[in-house]
Amino acid sequence: MKARSFSTTVLSFGLAFLYVPLIVVMVYSFNASKLVTVWAGFSTQWYGELLSDGQLLGAAGNSVIVALLSASLAAVVGTATGYALARFGRFRGRAILTGTVAVPLVLPDVIAGLSLLLLFVALEQAFSWMPGRGIFTIVIAHTTLTMAYVAVIVQARLVGMDRDVEEAAADLGAKPFTVFRLITLPMIKPAIIAGWLLAFVLSLDDLVIASFVSGPQSTTLPMVVYSSIRLGVSPKINALATVLIITTFVLLALAAWIGRNTLKSK
Repeated sequence: MKARSFSTTVLSFGLAFLYVPLIVVMVYSFNASKLVTVWAGFSTQWYGELLSDGQLLGAAGNSVIVALLSASLAAVVGTATGYALARFGRFRGRAILTGTVAVPLVLPDVIAGLSLLLLFVALEQAFSWMPGRGIFTIVIAHTTLTMAYVAVIVQARLVGMDRDVEEAAADLGAKPFTVFRLITLPMIKPAIIAGWLLAFVLSLDDLVIASFVSGPQSTTLPMVVYSSIRLGVSPKINALATVLIITTFVLLALAAWIGRNTLKSK
């Protein structure tokens, strides 16, 4: 009984530590005062100002575009990499490929951002057709980072997967590409989706790497939020955070509902 009470206390403290700050931010997003720590009455004016802030909306659009493109590229490259590491056995260059996957997982963001910045500057000087720093360079940088996470997830799924169905299809005359398209790909689809979602969130949340490789017209949302906080927290940031929190919970609830209905249909 004491152990259960202790576990409940620890769980309550952990949940409060995680969610009380979020609740405070949501409450103060409806504060009429310009001071985020002084309550001056209920108001929704900051949501109106948020919708009329072109800089924040433009940065949010850039972040979503970058996250969608980089997550999709990372899903393709990471799936191919994870498949090669899981199914091709020992081959020339395997150690280099494994190291290429492992490095983005452990390399500090500052070092990765600086390295990519130097690479893009060198390429721009060497090739006149290379575009300058902007959305393109952020997408490439985020893909380089997030494809490693997708590769690890897909590789783990392939290693733990039963290969009897694939072998049976091959014995019946199916070509390797047909086996991959009709059997392997559907079986690893949850891992690919999970990797894509993780890559999307990592790209959407990144600040350090994007700060190194972005250009003047390619500011992302974390960069704008960080810049505004350095000058003092605006209630508009609380409103923005509230919108993001509510959107996240709605998407999670929708995913849970879809998953529950899918299980019922089976």
